[in-house]
Amino acid sequence: MIVHRTDPYNAEPPPGALVGQVTPLDTFYGRNHGPIPRMDAASWRLRVDGLVDRALQLSMGELERRFPEREVVATLQCAGNRRADLLEFRDIPGQEPWGPGATSTASWSGVGLADVLAEAGLQAEAAHIAFTGTDVSQEADPPQAFGASISAAKATSGEVILAWAMNGQALPVAHGAPLRVVVPGWIGARSVKWIQRVTAQVEPSDNYFQTVYKVLPPEADPAKADPGEGIILGPVALNCGILRPDRGAQLPSGPTEVIGYAFAGEDRTVARVDVSSNGGSTWVQADLDAPESAWTWQHWRTILTLPAGERELIARAWDSTAAVQPESPATVWNPKGYANNSWARLHVTCHP
Repeated sequence: MIVHRTDPYNAEPPPGALVGQVTPLDTFYGRNHGPIPRMDAASWRLRVDGLVDRALQLSMGELERRFPEREVVATLQCAGNRRADLLEFRDIPGQEPWGPGATSTASWSGVGLADVLAEAGLQAEAAHIAFTGTDVSQEADPPQAFGASISAAKATSGEVILAWAMNGQALPVAHGAPLRVVVPGWIGARSVKWIQRVTAQVEPSDNYFQTVYKVLPPEADPAKADPGEGIILGPVALNCGILRPDRGAQLPSGPTEVIGYAFAGEDRTVARVDVSSNGGSTWVQADLDAPESAWTWQHWRTILTLPAGERELIARAWDSTAAVQPESPATVWNPKGYANNSWARLHVTCHP
């Protein structure tokens, strides 16, 4: 793993480790804002409250007995994925230099959030569902538990689950055990780990981490920005990354296989990926895998014939709405370094 920080732990796998459709547990990226909590599963309870007819207190055993088990294969992607490319354009102080590996895919098993909310009797005026974890972060002032919210419409869709298993194994503590939220198609920050409370409410969560994950205008100072300024992040922007060859690789000239991933959040899919080795003068359409599910990335691959010398490989994706990634990091740079979905670029050197 490429460790960006040990306390709290933040790490991503090397790009080449993400070639498979499903990411192994020990390779799945980790994004944390505070120490990893360890809870006693026997005494742990999930509280469901707010705008519901019946507030619930559910043990893990009750969740397993009272609700049907559901499974979803879904890609999670950090809002800071590929921030390193923005840092090359302009500095972003205090932010982790994530490469293209702050994204991973797993098969998640648990119970449907919609089923739990139905049992509680979700009231009509509830427009947002807020989540509160048990991990406390010093980034907030005063320190507070990590939290987030999603729209009630998303929360009651069938794909959002409260997961206790990952890739057919018990959910690791590092990834949110005993229970975490998985919100397919939305930024990873909304898939709250170590969940302890689900609250139905009229307004979005006022948790620090709900409001900090937003794209501010380039001229804004994050420390002084108005709470209402910026675009709150939810669904993942269309994105792609190059996984092989390695960045800075020394390669023989001639045919070279180029492999990557592409991902379009919410209910969009990737329709096409183009790859270039001559600055975009000409493009080759890559072979594109079908998604594992409606909520996963898609891998792509192509063969490029590379001459000797320095080369920049470029990839851009199109989604099912015909949207295409923007060309330059300069067009999407923002002072928190979120949602970089500019063309993926990778430099290599080819020898005769």
